[in-house]
Amino acid sequence: MAQRRISGDRLFITVVYLVAMCRAVPIGDLLDRASQRSDKMHSLSTQLTQEMDTHFPPYGRMQMQRPAECHTSTLQTPNDKEQALQVSNSDLMSLVRSLLQAWVDPLVILSNSAITLPHPAKSSISSKIQELQEHSKSLADGLDILSGKMGPAAQATSSLPYTGGTDLGQDRVTILNKFGFLLSCLRRDSHKIDSFLKVLRCRAVKLQPELC
Repeated sequence: MAQRRISGDRLFITVVYLVAMCRAVPIGDLLDRASQRSDKMHSLSTQLTQEMDTHFPPYGRMQMQRPAECHTSTLQTPNDKEQALQVSNSDLMSLVRSLLQAWVDPLVILSNSAITLPHPAKSSISSKIQELQEHSKSLADGLDILSGKMGPAAQATSSLPYTGGTDLGQDRVTILNKFGFLLSCLRRDSHKIDSFLKVLRCRAVKLQPELC
């Protein structure tokens, strides 16, 4: 399964590169593939939060940080589809690439922490996070190439460093709390990435806004 995923990632990047060189495949098709990958990322992040919920102390939720404290919360993004439709293609691409870049380090922390996570589904959680890392890197590499064809605005990214540290704590509740909070932020951002790419895909294939 892992080998098939890696092969798929390489194929995605290779196709993007070939299009960038000779425009053999319509941009709409490439964005469709990118959207499929981002949809998978959001699906995985949703599954992860659901698995965490099956073994999360109720009192731990009361201690969980708010979404406004996610490390990507300073990035100004559209709040819904209607607002996203008012944003230019290059700015949407910039937002997607900024969010993907912002999750490189936190995904490493989640991956490293999942191995010893005090949760009965830690093996499944660890596997899904590794898959998320692969999809995220593949998508980021492909969009780096595509953004080069969209001008300077699409290539610009906002720096959103993660400053939460690599240590999730010592006691079980604190570790689960911090791990769960990071996953909730990831789920929120993966939804944004997926939504913005779907808008770009719809525009590329000239669908009606209500179908995006």
